[in-house]
Amino acid sequence: MRDAVIIGAVRSPVGRRGGGLSGIHPVDLSGLVLTGLAQRTGFDPAEVEDVVWGCVSQVGEQSWNVGRNAVLAAGWPESVPGTTLDRQCGSSQQAVHFAAATVISGQADFVVAGGVESMSRVAMGASATVAGTPYGPAVRDRYATVDGFAAGDLVPFNQGVGAEMIAQRWGFSRLQLDEYALASHARAARAQDDGAFDDEILPIGGAIKADEGIRRDTTIEKLGGLKTPFAIEGVVTAGSASQISDGAAALAITTSEWAAAHGLRPLARIHTAVVAADDPVIMLTAPIPATRKALARAGLSIGDIGVFEVNEAFAPVPLAWLAETGADSARMNARGGAIALGHPLGGSGARIMTTMISRMHAEGAQYGLQTMCEGGGMANVTVLERL
Repeated sequence: MRDAVIIGAVRSPVGRRGGGLSGIHPVDLSGLVLTGLAQRTGFDPAEVEDVVWGCVSQVGEQSWNVGRNAVLAAGWPESVPGTTLDRQCGSSQQAVHFAAATVISGQADFVVAGGVESMSRVAMGASATVAGTPYGPAVRDRYATVDGFAAGDLVPFNQGVGAEMIAQRWGFSRLQLDEYALASHARAARAQDDGAFDDEILPIGGAIKADEGIRRDTTIEKLGGLKTPFAIEGVVTAGSASQISDGAAALAITTSEWAAAHGLRPLARIHTAVVAADDPVIMLTAPIPATRKALARAGLSIGDIGVFEVNEAFAPVPLAWLAETGADSARMNARGGAIALGHPLGGSGARIMTTMISRMHAEGAQYGLQTMCEGGGMANVTVLERL
């Protein structure tokens, strides 16, 4: 039976808004990551049968099929195709799922999956302002009377409002969220200082070598002074939310048989891949049912998983996930998450998976589980098995 294995994974540093990566066109940034993936893994780009690339704001510099354009920017053969997909924050994680399904089904033997987002150059939500509105009358009528749905707004579903709703439902205080955010920065700073990210990061331009979002000088007092933009008496701030960032990441996916035939060593097997959906107004809770679905399909318990990566879109998301799953908090986001490292939307799923693979090998974990909340109330979960 065919399987899907990851033989290479690489990511750019995550740049702050207006930071070191902001001067690089997202197609060129994608091309650099593809080039680095091929060089580090040792495969011939001519062998790649497709590139599946995640990107959320597909407008302007990120329009006209970033995935295909990235192939051309990398200098890969013109015979290598590429496509671009949008499952919101989980776009590049979904790209991995599609790539795995493609090789398992036999439609291809070797596919590259990943994604990019340059939020400095293409603002979040830019694609919603070009022509018309993204939600028609049928959707607006369906949710018009639901608390948290802003019927008069261009985009009436608001993730920040959803985060506040989660905090209220699970009873998280402002201090709990600020403490979680502070811990994310501390974990990321420790990992950076220990060189834990070095093997997964591809320096860009020779000078941009490290994630830029880590705030080493933040304190509970500084976090406590931030405004709550999503609710007057709210608890969620910019400090307990993911950062607006630039970045890209890519993974090489094939079968065990193909890897062996080409002398390439698999890093991990894609054991289980699922997607689930939940309430689109609260929006950010789908990782909880998606995790239950993935574990049931995998035949594993939460205790079988040695490494967890739960995207820190907002601090209430991983906290609610922990409360509902009973997972060991020490195994989750041990190198920090999007609050500290940043969240380049279309590239985050692949960035997190690259980090998870690195953690699994460093910590000797047999299984790792990754999940991301996504716009529209969806979530992907991927279970990897270390090889």
